[in-house]
Amino acid sequence: GETWNPFKLQFQLRNVRERLAKALVEKGILGTEKQNFLLFDMTTHPVSNASEKQRLLRRLQESVLERWAGDPQRLERRTLALLVLAHSSDVLENVFGGLGDDRYELAMSRTRDLLDVEPELAAAKASGGSEMIWAVLAAFNKS
Repeated sequence: GETWNPFKLQFQLRNVRERLAKALVEKGILGTEKQNFLLFDMTTHPVSNASEKQRLLRRLQESVLERWAGDPQRLERRTLALLVLAHSSDVLENVFGGLGDDRYELAMSRTRDLLDVEPELAAAKASGGSEMIWAVLAAFNKS
């Protein structure tokens, strides 16, 4: 329900992690713990629902390996958003880490092809609301 100013995107993205963690805690997917790191306490959010995490990993793996259309425009918006966020968070290798070598290479090749697309051109071709996802990828690529 909030409007994002594209000129202040870096500032607005700072609080996204905290808001996402809070929403996932409320849904029961993450927990909240305080950990002591010698000089300071830090709040962490470990996964409390491992089955939901596995379901999400399977969904991403299936979308890249079994249901791959080869065209970013035909990819489901949520899946595209998850792939962009996993790539930007540097955890994409973890998503495909449990696969065999051949399937891992195929999945990484396909996601590299997807993420190497010029975001501005993909956003211009996009339909169905995925323009914002491409804008976020462009912002992450510039930072």
